[in-house]
Amino acid sequence: MNQNSNLRSDYIYTAKSFKTKENMKVVYFVVAILAVTSSVVSAYDPSPLQDFCVAVKEIDGVFVNGKFCKDPKLVKAEDFFKHVDPANTNNPLGSQVTPVFVDQLPGLNTLGIALARIDFAPKGLNPPHTHPRASEILIVLEGTLYVGFVSSNQDGNRLFTKVLNKGDVFVFPIGLIHFQLNVGYGNAVAIAALSSQNPGTIIIANTLFKATPPISAEVLTKAFQIDQNTLDYLLKQSWYDNH
Repeated sequence: MNQNSNLRSDYIYTAKSFKTKENMKVVYFVVAILAVTSSVVSAYDPSPLQDFCVAVKEIDGVFVNGKFCKDPKLVKAEDFFKHVDPANTNNPLGSQVTPVFVDQLPGLNTLGIALARIDFAPKGLNPPHTHPRASEILIVLEGTLYVGFVSSNQDGNRLFTKVLNKGDVFVFPIGLIHFQLNVGYGNAVAIAALSSQNPGTIIIANTLFKATPPISAEVLTKAFQIDQNTLDYLLKQSWYDNH
C-alpha cells in the first residue's frame, strides 16, 4: 500500500514538473514573439501620443527623430492643408515627382503617412529607386504605366511587373527597388501613398554615379564589371533628380 502510494506521489510530482516545464516553454515562446514584434513595430513611424503634432523647425541645432511639435493651441487648418499643381516634366527623364512629406505638410508629423504626385510626359520614366522607410501604394489617375519592383537577393532578385491603366493600383514593398514608365501615347499622372511621414528616396543611378565625394573607380568598375572608359562616360551624365 505504501509502495503504491509512493509511486502515485512520484507520478503526480513528475506530471506537475513536466507541466511546469511545458508552461515555461510557452512563456518563453510568447516572450520571444513579443520581442520580435516589438522590434518590428519600432522600425516604423511611432504612433502619436496626442491628436496631432504639427511639425516646427528644430531649435538651437537640436535634432530629433521626427519633428518638434507646434503648440496645439496655435495649430490652424492650414497646417493640415496643401495644394499640389501638375509638375513640369520638361527634363531628361520626362517625369517629375511632387512630394507631400512632413517637410511640405507639417500636419503629417507623427501620423506615419505621406504621398506624392508623379507626372509623366510620353515615355517619361520615374527611374529605379527605393524608399528606405516606407512601402508604397500607387494609383494611376491618367494614362498607362509599366511598373515593377525587384525582390531581394534572398528571393533571387525576381522582377514583378504590371501594365497599369487609369484606376489600377499597385504596391511596392518597403525598401525594394521599383520604377514606373509611361508607355502610353499621352501624359500620365499617378498618386503614390507611402507608409511614413518621411519615406526617403534613393535613386539608384544618382547614388552610385553622383555621390559626393565620388565612389572609388575601382569599386564601380569591379562591381559593374565595366572598364574605365565606360565608367567615365557614366560619371559624365547629368543624372537628373526628378524628386
